[in-house]
Amino acid sequence: MRVFKFGGASVKDAEGIKNVYNVLQTAGYEDVLLVVSAMGKTTNALEVVIKNYFDKSAELNSSVQEVKKYHNQILLDLFENEKNEVFAAVNSQFSDLEYFLAHNKSPNYNFVYDQIVSYGELISTTVLSHYMTFMGIKTQWLDVRNFIKTNSNYRDAEVDWDLTQKNISKNVKQNSLNITQGFLGSDENNFTTTLGREGSDYTAAIFAYCLNAESVTIWKDVPGVMNADPRYFENASLLNQISYREAIELAFYGATVIHPKTLQPLQKKEIPLYVKSFINPTLPGTSVAKGADLEPYMPCFIVKRNQLLISLSSIDFSFIMEENISEIFALFHQFKLKVNLIQNSAISFSVCVEDKFDNFKDLNAILSKKFKVDFTENVTLYTIRHFDEKAAQTVEENKTVILKQVSRETMQIITKES
Repeated sequence: MRVFKFGGASVKDAEGIKNVYNVLQTAGYEDVLLVVSAMGKTTNALEVVIKNYFDKSAELNSSVQEVKKYHNQILLDLFENEKNEVFAAVNSQFSDLEYFLAHNKSPNYNFVYDQIVSYGELISTTVLSHYMTFMGIKTQWLDVRNFIKTNSNYRDAEVDWDLTQKNISKNVKQNSLNITQGFLGSDENNFTTTLGREGSDYTAAIFAYCLNAESVTIWKDVPGVMNADPRYFENASLLNQISYREAIELAFYGATVIHPKTLQPLQKKEIPLYVKSFINPTLPGTSVAKGADLEPYMPCFIVKRNQLLISLSSIDFSFIMEENISEIFALFHQFKLKVNLIQNSAISFSVCVEDKFDNFKDLNAILSKKFKVDFTENVTLYTIRHFDEKAAQTVEENKTVILKQVSRETMQIITKES
């Protein structure tokens, strides 16, 4: 079997749903399992519902109605007859959501988050499945929660691989088009769980691993994986192939190529991953597989903006030793600061971090008791894999370089705009 994953951008409206049908006409749909995300920005809209639920806001009902209205418009654009059973199926799912909001007793935010946000994927796949049937393609709609079993670590659940393998091997029928939800699973009590960051890509990899799939294809609105973000670099080039190892390296440095947890199960069975365009499905795209690190071989650029450069030095000029560094990292973990670069000397220690949750002020109060703390806000971290002199010049041009670090394959440069 082949596994195809379609993200929210590919099914954001009626035209998107129709385009998925066209892609399947081009790429084939026999022995295919589709993993589909929530439509457009539905997950964001459901996060507003969750916020209103916990804030006991008077806006709760209207935020649910917004989500309903958005999906209903897509249904009206796709199906001429409102008597089509898809309307009743989607209404039933919204009724289940409203029942949960009215009767839930759990105060656990992460639990509530998973139960509510899951309706995005359940509804999008219901709509897509009915549209395929409407267009003459027979489908099998699968509730992924009956297949992917996890622990109860809501919002970042870990897969029970043995149970998941049994469920998928036994119950996924080949010789048809299977449609299921990305991002979701369920625990031993059959409560919905979610798989964390890039969960839909991971879902595709889980099914591929358990089905010994021929390949996984992630369909995106770009021609494949580029060597740089076209928003920041002119003349970004398409990479024809990346090795699993290189893709993991790029992800480690912050590239939004493919999350490492998606690659790990595929690498174990050497299942190739393709990143292709749903706008131009006949283009070859990028393959991620065993073999050459990069084809063509060229520098790859990763940009992380709004970073914070922190330099710590000992107040009494003593060495910063392992126990100091261990303590510092424990604090970074506690305050949820993600470390993207480390540089140290005998009496100083510098890190470039991402302060996504605005916790640095509190952390600084603790660090300042033991260290002299200097920091620079709003710096940009550039990482260049397979760097050369020209690539470094491209990054440094018209910028103030405040730190540079070079290893065998990778150069990292922290800049402040001049």
